[in-house]
Amino acid sequence: MNILDTYIKATNSHDFKEIEKILHPDAVYFFTDKTCKTVREIQDYFENAWNTVKDENYEAHDVNWIFKSEQSITCTYTYFYEGYVNNKYASGRGRATNVFVKKSNRWLLIHEHLSPLPS
Repeated sequence: MNILDTYIKATNSHDFKEIEKILHPDAVYFFTDKTCKTVREIQDYFENAWNTVKDENYEAHDVNWIFKSEQSITCTYTYFYEGYVNNKYASGRGRATNVFVKKSNRWLLIHEHLSPLPS
């Protein structure tokens, strides 16, 4: 299992402790509506999303590893989510960029950027 698969599995656990295991302490997330610069801000954003979209399933499609070195790897992909908002099925897609760095011989997520698909 590669690090992106591990991250997707952690996201779908709906338990931030699982995400935090692979989150760099200096991680920065660019969401469509907010920038999160601390682990606490990232946790709050995830937990709010899980409370809003019940039983959410998150997937990465069309993954493209655009950079690989011994210390950093970067991928882009189309994200897909589905779940229930106000008891009604909802789903959506967008684009994502994830940057992982190696620290103490472990891959950690240091940056994620999510945005809508272009119109």
